[in-house]
Amino acid sequence: MSGLQRLNERQQRMLAILEQTGDVRVPDLKAQFGVTEMTIRRDLEKLEQTGKVKRTFGGAIMVTRDVAFSDRTGVRAAEKTRIGRCAAESIQPGDAVFLDGGTTTLQIVRHLPAEMRITVVTNAINLAAELMDKKIPTLVSGGMLLDTTSTLIGPVCVEALSKMAFDRIFLGTTGMTALHGFSNSNMYEAEIKRVAVSRAKEVNIVADRSKWGVQDLFSFAELSRADRLFTDAPEGEEDELRQALEEASVEWVVCD
Repeated sequence: MSGLQRLNERQQRMLAILEQTGDVRVPDLKAQFGVTEMTIRRDLEKLEQTGKVKRTFGGAIMVTRDVAFSDRTGVRAAEKTRIGRCAAESIQPGDAVFLDGGTTTLQIVRHLPAEMRITVVTNAINLAAELMDKKIPTLVSGGMLLDTTSTLIGPVCVEALSKMAFDRIFLGTTGMTALHGFSNSNMYEAEIKRVAVSRAKEVNIVADRSKWGVQDLFSFAELSRADRLFTDAPEGEEDELRQALEEASVEWVVCD
């Protein structure tokens, strides 16, 4: 009998919710199903055993490995929109900015004023297209196209970025923990992020709360390498990580 076949009706419903929303929170599930928090946590543990779900502090997310950009666009869309708007407001005229690929960095572009006097460098072809429509000066890094994320990766991209200097960079992350820092599931994208961090005066991370407490395979920066985190995480979210961010002197901007 497979792991999915061993799920009871409540667990199957939870999995259906996860497949639709991308993440769940323990308090929400407790209220929806009318069971104890301990029962919910046992259910999430059972779901994790299927390989389709990963538990986080306070909830769970669907396991994502190079999930197609189109499949991620609708997950936590409202939160990403708020984070993107908040991050865009921190960009100043005259800045040289790097934006990597992702659904949250796309929202940054969508909240930039048309014809803003900045220079944007990106390795994401979909971001470049929207920047072109806004008539914002844009450099595309070059490299090999990773079709699932619409990003350019590989040695050509690394070489190009290593010769640039950025006032600010904005990077997405698929996970962040106190020990592993900021991480990504794709080794090539992690490499691009790592190079961008090394060339930046100011490092900004954009991440909704589903990334909190998640550890992916490839770390691209310690927490201390970030200057600012734009997030939707409420007060009290994952105390260990909160403390680690404070000790690393990372400014925490809650976008609401």
